[in-house]
Amino acid sequence: MSTSSMAFQLGASSSLSFSSSSSIRRWTHDVFLSSRGTDVRKYFISHLYHALYRRGVNTYIDNNLEKGEEISSELLKAIDGSKISIVVLSKNYSDSRWCLDELLKILECKAMVKQNVLPLFYDVNPSDVRRQKGSFGKAFARLRFAINDEVKVTMWEAALKKVGSLAGVVLGDRNESDFILDIITWVDSIMINRTSLNVAKYPVGIKSRVRDIYQRLSLERNDITCMVGIWGTGGIGKTTISKEIYNRIFHQFEGSCFLKNIRESSKTGGLIRLQNTLLYEILGENLDVRDCDRGINVISHRLHSKRVLLILDDVDELKQLETLAGDRKWFGPGSRIIVTTRDQDLLNIFKVDSTYQMEILAYSEARKLVSLHAFEKEEPLDSYAEVFEQVMQYARGLPLALTVLGSNLKGKTICQWESALDKYKQIPNENIQSVLQVSYDGLEECDKDMFLDIACFFKGQPLADVIKIFESCNFHPNDGIPKLIDKCLITVGYDIWMHDLLQDMGREIVRKESPKEPGARSRLWCHEDIRYVLEENTGTNNVEGIKVDLPVGHDHDTICLSPNAFKEMKRLRIFISHNAHFSGEFNYLSNELRVLNWSNYHLQSLPSNFRGEKLVVFKMHAGCIKEIITGKFKNLTKMKFSKCKFLTRIPDFSSCSNLEELSILTCENLVEIHDSVGFLNKLVSLGLYGCPNLRSFPRRLKLRSLRYLALYDCSELQNFPQIECKMEFLSSIHLEGTPIKELPSSIIGYLTPAINSLSLKRCTSRLQNRNELCLGDYSIKLEEDEPDSSVNGCFTGIDHLSIEGSLVHLLISIPHLQHLKSLSLANHPNIAIDEIHSSIGYLTRLKKLHLTTSPLVDGFWPSVFNNWYLDDFSDYCSSTLQELDLSESSAIVSLPPSIKSFVEWVLYQP
Repeated sequence: MSTSSMAFQLGASSSLSFSSSSSIRRWTHDVFLSSRGTDVRKYFISHLYHALYRRGVNTYIDNNLEKGEEISSELLKAIDGSKISIVVLSKNYSDSRWCLDELLKILECKAMVKQNVLPLFYDVNPSDVRRQKGSFGKAFARLRFAINDEVKVTMWEAALKKVGSLAGVVLGDRNESDFILDIITWVDSIMINRTSLNVAKYPVGIKSRVRDIYQRLSLERNDITCMVGIWGTGGIGKTTISKEIYNRIFHQFEGSCFLKNIRESSKTGGLIRLQNTLLYEILGENLDVRDCDRGINVISHRLHSKRVLLILDDVDELKQLETLAGDRKWFGPGSRIIVTTRDQDLLNIFKVDSTYQMEILAYSEARKLVSLHAFEKEEPLDSYAEVFEQVMQYARGLPLALTVLGSNLKGKTICQWESALDKYKQIPNENIQSVLQVSYDGLEECDKDMFLDIACFFKGQPLADVIKIFESCNFHPNDGIPKLIDKCLITVGYDIWMHDLLQDMGREIVRKESPKEPGARSRLWCHEDIRYVLEENTGTNNVEGIKVDLPVGHDHDTICLSPNAFKEMKRLRIFISHNAHFSGEFNYLSNELRVLNWSNYHLQSLPSNFRGEKLVVFKMHAGCIKEIITGKFKNLTKMKFSKCKFLTRIPDFSSCSNLEELSILTCENLVEIHDSVGFLNKLVSLGLYGCPNLRSFPRRLKLRSLRYLALYDCSELQNFPQIECKMEFLSSIHLEGTPIKELPSSIIGYLTPAINSLSLKRCTSRLQNRNELCLGDYSIKLEEDEPDSSVNGCFTGIDHLSIEGSLVHLLISIPHLQHLKSLSLANHPNIAIDEIHSSIGYLTRLKKLHLTTSPLVDGFWPSVFNNWYLDDFSDYCSSTLQELDLSESSAIVSLPPSIKSFVEWVLYQP
């Protein structure tokens, strides 16, 4: 168990060892509850059981009171089949032979099958359990006297010592509801982090391949860190096999991570995001690494002593390996790293310990896989035997092709199969590309358009954004997207994905529309084709989308536009340009555009003919854009400007009534945002970041749908707008580095407890108003009689509060701050000791406290951080506080012993 609530008792956990088992453990229950019924069954166990039930946790509890001296075989099976055992150690637990025998079985399962065990210390001290002292020891002594079996007693003593040393949850003086909440939180984390991956609907041919890779992993050795590479062509099953291996062995490691689709993810989100994902999956902490080089050091520092399982899926560049697993020394002995790739040479350069080449399925395996998808049986129907064999010849053992073909032909008649096969015979080269196109050919026209758009433009993009674009094109995505999924053409989660072979298939379909004249195709994505079409004015009315996407720093010549470069493209719906450079003026842009995303736009304005009536997404990055005319942008939902240094004002947005997201980043010369922005009824997210010259912001806000408001580093913006409506969805307000002088009186009653994040970091100016500001069920109160008064009050629903700078005299004594879990106070030299000392007791759920100080003038340190304050601190939050961070408070000379008795992590610099 990682960092947990303050009541989680620290202890040594048993070491993990690799299992030689080659099968995945099938659990019959999520949780087994072991308890002394006469102590806790009537109330606590009943409440805990129902809390677990409400969370969907399959919990086994023996509702029969103990009978006889031996526990039943049914109970032993229940323990053995449970993923988690929760042992409730109460005062009389140790006088029950039944309970102690259960404990022996539970600890056996922990050692043999890596069962997760959580001891609950219910009105007993962990030390009394370990040493059999106090009332717990007296109960055990009664049992010892009664049975007179020293061999069994010795086994029980060892078991009690072991379970008492495990990290567990202590009831202490708090109420049982909080106790149960901590238990549920722990169980949730285990259930999520220890849940296996979905492998395949029909995992045919996996067993033998897993066995071969097992031999290369050398799982019996815990003294080495082993790297194994799995390589082969796309669609051959590398990811499927690596998922299966992960599921079989991940529970044997201290941490595990499956990083999928690295090739694509490194392009869309960057290697930094992958580093953060790796650290979060293994450590359970969001470390927010923002630099690749720093991320390398963080990974090696934090994981060098941990035994981890790391799978890097679909790697295509050496840089990815060097950034995520550059050296075996980054990971503890016993770690295993598995790399899947199409490039065998990459594995040789990286010097993995062993490689495994994926082969196509054997005939019998391929036959079974197609049959399962087509007939849901392991053998085809006799009447289909002849046509079935012809399908097998076309699939050629490639798992992806077998799956897609079987799914496509499911439920079809023999005549339909034969018709499909006749069509296959007309496709040249008889390769996977042509076979996969059969699924596409069976789509309706709108579904074909969506598939081709995804293949050419939107693979890896957020599903919700793509659906809005498709809706604006009248493609009916809510009907068509499920069809694409059912035909195994795409997969969806947060993003839309498709296999590379399927993407290539879609693009090949488009290329074949006009093999020799790209300007006559419906979609363009190749840089050289786009250059030719735009520079030679060969574009036609067929062109519906253009995407030029170059890697950062890629050296390509500028594309020279003529005035009529886009003139013939009347049906152009999508234009996306990333990192390309253009020159020359053009005088026409299609009013059919739904997406206009142009980085390095080289002109000051858009063509005068462009009305943008159908535009849904409008993004500009860098470039020379200076003037925006939005008079007709009635369908626009997302607008983003970044690094547009010539942009000085955001104009009247009254016509943009459907706008949901407005983001403006590092537009250094932006001075004004029109008041109309404050009245966009559908606006959900409004963010301004790094606009140092912004002075004019909407004076009034009437944004009923707003959820997120951010004003980052707008150093000239001093006035917060008047609030003119109830903002019941607003959950986050971030004002970092923006010197807001005052909160308006209109804020009273308009903000609600939906707010769960309020950040005032580096807000260097004091708030000026001297009255009480009510925010729904909570209030902010600014005292008139305090010269340095700032925010002081409470926020129902706030769970994290971070304040940095000269916002001082924070009073936190108002009881409504009771939900606060994390409090960070930085550079507050004037905080009075009695303010925190007298009010910290109200923060009954506080888990993390971060205090940072800086010297006063003349070098004196504030008295709030003296040892007397810390010594008395445990009287108030010992039941919840889990982390006390004083690492940047160098005034601390030493810490009192009482701190270590209740705070799990104490960071300071002695």
